[in-house]
Amino acid sequence: MSVANKHSKGFLNYWHVDNLGKAKLGDIHEFESEQVMQIPSEGFSWIHLNRNDPKVKDWLIRDPYIDATVTDSLLADDTRPRATPHGDGVLMNLRGINLNPDGNPEDMVSVRLWIEPNRVVSVQYRDLKAMSNLLQQFEKNRPPSTPGDFVADLAIYLVTNMSPTISELNDKVDDLEEQVLDKDGSSLRTGLAELRRTAIMLRRYLAPQRDALNTLALQNVPWITAKDRLRLREGSDQTTRITEELEAVRERAAIVYDQLLDKRSEEMNHIMLILAVLTGVFLPLGLIAGMMGMNVGGMPLLESPVGFWFVTGLLAVVGVVTMAIFKIMKWL
Repeated sequence: MSVANKHSKGFLNYWHVDNLGKAKLGDIHEFESEQVMQIPSEGFSWIHLNRNDPKVKDWLIRDPYIDATVTDSLLADDTRPRATPHGDGVLMNLRGINLNPDGNPEDMVSVRLWIEPNRVVSVQYRDLKAMSNLLQQFEKNRPPSTPGDFVADLAIYLVTNMSPTISELNDKVDDLEEQVLDKDGSSLRTGLAELRRTAIMLRRYLAPQRDALNTLALQNVPWITAKDRLRLREGSDQTTRITEELEAVRERAAIVYDQLLDKRSEEMNHIMLILAVLTGVFLPLGLIAGMMGMNVGGMPLLESPVGFWFVTGLLAVVGVVTMAIFKIMKWL
């Protein structure tokens, strides 16, 4: 944790990177002055803000280099990943997987960026592991060299942190495929629905995030170098790979669900076949028994002491013959 984190709730970090690639932690007292708003003439500075502090909004409004449109976007409640050029800068929204305690992975955490030639202003609502990874680079004095490199590093960290969750989703699909033959499918259907929902929610934000990185890489601005463009495309390619894996997870889950429905349909057909066979066997038996039970004169064997056993034997023979016919017709 940096010094800024210990002294300020709203201003999480303030770093400056010089032309030699050396990172220096800004003085905490600069947050109380206008000096932190100054854009450096060389290198670039990174200001990381916590949106939950009301002072952040006032600070953004007072910043002469950030207009009202950018301020509203940085403070918006809900944002989808995008990259929008605005003057000499680019307004960018990115999302990372929620790895906070008791957090749902599909409840993705957003980070908003205002990128200028010599300054990056980032705003977050909740903790994001990718930002912590990036902060460690600064603390180890291995910071990004340019604002474009900063975004590329952040994008790659976002994708890298998603990989374990995507692997876990694939493992869950494998387990569900193995369980699809179990007799009880109620819990299986619940797990499939949850897995598909997670994959859909993650893909919902990753697809536009890939487009946002491509948009930034195509911007004709001097502060994005050729190396930055390559690394941004690398981040975009990795995001595309994760998006394709999520699509594969969703399709595999759909296939497993179809297999489960086929299994249920097969079970129902088997039950209906058994019921149909039983009905076919007892239909002639019921007919004979019903006729022999009619209360009219002239019924055969009515006075015979072996009449009951004769009818019973007849019913047994009819039942065996019916079962044999069903067996020959391969209905059993």
